[in-house]
Amino acid sequence: MSHSLPALVVVDVQRAFDEWEAAGKRRNNPDAVARIADLLQAFRKRGAPIFHIRHEGTKPTSSFLPQNSGYAVKDEAREAPGEAVIVKRVNSAFIGTDLETRLRAGNITTLVICGATTNHCVETTTRMAGNLGFDASLVRDATWTFDRIGPDGDTHSAEEIHAMTLSNLNGEFARIVVAADVIASLEAMRQ
Repeated sequence: MSHSLPALVVVDVQRAFDEWEAAGKRRNNPDAVARIADLLQAFRKRGAPIFHIRHEGTKPTSSFLPQNSGYAVKDEAREAPGEAVIVKRVNSAFIGTDLETRLRAGNITTLVICGATTNHCVETTTRMAGNLGFDASLVRDATWTFDRIGPDGDTHSAEEIHAMTLSNLNGEFARIVVAADVIASLEAMRQ
């Protein structure tokens, strides 16, 4: 029997991204963390499972080393007592962690994924969720990314990268949704 409620998977909402922004990196979706806070509140109110994913850097230059300020979770996305916190060291929250084991043990088949960044850890986690057979939804207004320089020196805006990532994932790996619709469907579910 599957768990009737979806699980919320909150990927890497850590202070390193604030530090990147402060250093001049430009991002999209300035309200993404507020939408993540809305999702957390709705899932908590409903008693639905929540999994917090943290990235732990392994390279000496990483913004996500455990001893550095960037490793800390942003206050708006801090876990509540009893909520699972899973630490990963690569892009996918399923590699080198017990996330899949925990989901299967809880008979959880439906995942709602949010966090940062759209085209790195969120995308990799979402692709693997789809490949592992989970019914995944990616919350487009509760994730964000940064401008990047491509291999040919071309600048790609955060908005373009975000849109292309959503296009790549749509249908094959996940449904692309907005936070308000997730919250409305959660509130409408019967337990």
